[in-house]
Amino acid sequence: MPSPSCPCASGETLENCCGRLHAGQPAASAEALMRSRYSAYALGRVDYLLASTLPAQRPGLDRAAIAAWSAQSTWLGLEVERHEPLDDHAFVTFTARWHDGQGEHAHRERSAFVRRDGHWYFLDPTVPLKAGRNDPCPCGSGQKFKKCCAAFL
Repeated sequence: MPSPSCPCASGETLENCCGRLHAGQPAASAEALMRSRYSAYALGRVDYLLASTLPAQRPGLDRAAIAAWSAQSTWLGLEVERHEPLDDHAFVTFTARWHDGQGEHAHRERSAFVRRDGHWYFLDPTVPLKAGRNDPCPCGSGQKFKKCCAAFL
C-alpha cells in the first residue's frame, strides 16, 4: 500500500516530507518547518506544534485549544506564497484553508521563524516574549532582544 501524500501539499509522501520532521529530524528551512506545522495541525500532532514553537513561548500556549482546533477542523490545503530567509531568521507567507462547524475558512499569514542550534522555531505573535529591548533575547542568541527577535514579532 503506498504511503499517503503529505498534507502540506509538497507533492511528496508524508513519510518523505513532514513525517521525518514529526519524527525528530530538524527542518532544513523555515518553510519546511511551517509546512510541517500545517501537517501537524492536519494530523493532530499537538506535541510537535508545541515543540516547534520557540521554547520561551511554550508556557503561553493553550494546548487544549490547539488540540481542539486541530481535531474539530478538516484541513483543506496549504499554499506557500513566499519564503524570505534572513540569516538565522525567516518569514514565510502562506494561506491555510480548513473547514469547521462554522464553514470553510482561509487564513493568510506572514509567520516569523528563528534558527537556534540547528533547529528552526516558530515565533508565535500571540504569545508575548517577556523581554525588554535591552534584555538578552529569549531565543538564546546572546544578542539583545532589540537586535534579534524583537523585529520579527
